[in-house]
Amino acid sequence: MKALADTQNEALAGHLLDHYAGRIARSRRPYVLALSGLQGSGKSTLARVMKAQAEARGWATEVLSLDDFYYARSEREALSQQVHPLLRTRGVPGTHEIELLMSVLAALPHASDKLPVTHPRFDKGRDTRFPPSRWPRIKRAPKLVIVEGWALGIRPQAQSALLPPINDLERREDADGSWRRWVNKQLRSYQPLWRKFDALIVLQAPDWNIVRRWRGQQEEDLMARHAPLAMDADAMDRFLSHFERLSRHALATLPALADSCVEYDDERHVTGLSHD
Repeated sequence: MKALADTQNEALAGHLLDHYAGRIARSRRPYVLALSGLQGSGKSTLARVMKAQAEARGWATEVLSLDDFYYARSEREALSQQVHPLLRTRGVPGTHEIELLMSVLAALPHASDKLPVTHPRFDKGRDTRFPPSRWPRIKRAPKLVIVEGWALGIRPQAQSALLPPINDLERREDADGSWRRWVNKQLRSYQPLWRKFDALIVLQAPDWNIVRRWRGQQEEDLMARHAPLAMDADAMDRFLSHFERLSRHALATLPALADSCVEYDDERHVTGLSHD
């Protein structure tokens, strides 16, 4: 199964790079390619394969993960006390330091030995950032930047869509809707970042239940390795409930916004690929 997935990612990465090769070559600044996919869709793995292939083509390439820009646990704890207790959990809009990611993208065209660009790394095992001494240092201006993350490109929901709770977490812990309204409002401040993307590639899962299964499989692997903070089934269900609203919104709306859309079946086999 892994060999089949590796072969599929190699082929998919090559096709996507072929499609954007002319635009990347003509760009006078780093070409920013966004890779958007929900939990468990394989975006991080595909980004690594694309980086390796792009480097082999002679394009200096950097991969930035939205996950690395989560606020530290202490900052999210402050948000949970000042705004809403549900913000203790990382993931939803408002729990990323978007301004820092924007500043990293702005600095990359000038990266050099004398002006290295650093960016955070997030330790999911400890649920906080690594210390700055362990942050990557980029010392060359890249030709290609791949930004990967969940729901990149998503737009805010209509206010009317926020009224009915979508799951038990919202019914019990956000009965007045204040958390989901705040999250939706924060999503507006992500739009300037989306506008920095030269192209948006969406990895489209079949439906939300499949996303839950994929993410659960990842956690089962972590449990088997006795990883710190690995979640059992109940903890995973609660964690994913924080994402369900915007994940369903992403599934419904992102394909129409994508420059390229990769469709997957239940077992993560590519079943379709279209370009706008």
